[in-house]
Amino acid sequence: MATQTNAGGPALSNDGVLKRLIRATEIDTRMIGMIVALMIIWVGFDIISGQIRPGSGGIFGGSFLTSRNLWILLVQTSVIAVMTTGMVLVIVLRQIDLSVGSMLSVVAVATGVLQVSNLGPMLGIGHPAIWIIAVLFAIALGAAVGMFNGVLIAYGQIPSFIVTLGGLIAYSGAAFLIASGVTVAPMDKTFKLIGGNGPLASIGPMWSWILGGIACLVIIAAIIGGRRQRLRFKFTPKPVWAEILIGVIGCAAVLGTTAVVNSYLWPTRVAERWAIDNNLTIPAGVENKAGAAICMAGDKVVTCLNGLTFQTGYPIPVLITVAVGIIMTFIARRTRFGRYVFATGGNPEAAELAGVNTKRLTVMVFTLMGALVGVSAVIASARLDAATTALGTLSELYVIAAAVIGGTSLAGGVGTIYGAIVGALLMQSLQSGMALLNVDSAYTNIVVGVVLVLAVFVDQAYRRRVK
Repeated sequence: MATQTNAGGPALSNDGVLKRLIRATEIDTRMIGMIVALMIIWVGFDIISGQIRPGSGGIFGGSFLTSRNLWILLVQTSVIAVMTTGMVLVIVLRQIDLSVGSMLSVVAVATGVLQVSNLGPMLGIGHPAIWIIAVLFAIALGAAVGMFNGVLIAYGQIPSFIVTLGGLIAYSGAAFLIASGVTVAPMDKTFKLIGGNGPLASIGPMWSWILGGIACLVIIAAIIGGRRQRLRFKFTPKPVWAEILIGVIGCAAVLGTTAVVNSYLWPTRVAERWAIDNNLTIPAGVENKAGAAICMAGDKVVTCLNGLTFQTGYPIPVLITVAVGIIMTFIARRTRFGRYVFATGGNPEAAELAGVNTKRLTVMVFTLMGALVGVSAVIASARLDAATTALGTLSELYVIAAAVIGGTSLAGGVGTIYGAIVGALLMQSLQSGMALLNVDSAYTNIVVGVVLVLAVFVDQAYRRRVK
């Protein structure tokens, strides 16, 4: 009778430190595994790239863990991460969407044609309404295509695999027809900023630090609020030290990320090209951080030594991703719609007997998925400053893989938005790291496919262990 089961009792004293830490903080063990895997990937690529190109500036001597590469990595992840948040709800509902890549292409191309062939000539190039109309059009078109998929699945009783597989083929053909087989470019000047394209596509160091500080305050407020809620409803709260630890780790992650994005400067030639294109007048002899002077030659900016630089801060695509992640987390966890999605995915028959309109719910989920594809299409085409029929190629693979790696179960009923975003970062890290090492794209696809299968295997093993 000496053995006790309460927290902190003798039964727990024999547990390892790690087990007690996980139990006290209530951290998802799969999330810990993803973060550890992400760190291993980052360190590995930095070490390998350092051996290939010594002295590249990374933490371990390579070129992966540099402020420039990490800044670009975050921007590249945004396209996949935004769509992954929607794919979580699709998979949780026991459905699948294989058409998101082709859908991204058709939405991007249609939005590009609207800007280049319609809005530009009609309103005038550079009109402030062009980018607003283009963004709304992209989201609306994506939602409409997603709704079409959802209607066929819910009311046509066609399996989602077949509907979206057909969409994967058909939407890519539609994109080719809309673009007439050519690249649609250039995009509106303001529209490009949404993709992190140009020195003004970031909020700058000051606002980045302010945003980081606000995020830390929100983390602390959420921890305090959660503790009060537990006490209010007579639940056992986490140990104070565990909540302090979570707060410290969360704030350290936010402020560390802020420091990294603020330390990245736009390359000299890019900054100078932007200054020339925008007729930026700079007095002769102004120095940048490296001590190089900026000179004028008539009405043109010319290089004196290293030339002009710009500090960046958080890029706009990353801020969009964070906003989408927060909104989707709220929808999934705090709304009736989100609860219905998880309930239906967990047990569709019971959900129907409880009065849930599962057909309408399916249409709503696929419509939301389409709208998020529209957001990703805006980011992707704005970053590239062009729309092509190949823009979304293989995106469906990365989106589904990121969701599964992030802990979303293909059996339905289980998944988290934040886990999917981390999964998207992990997938993009693999792709970017191998591109940095000049690995052939064929090998990259092989690795991604292996990682996807391994993630499903781990998910199945985890579910069997839990049962």
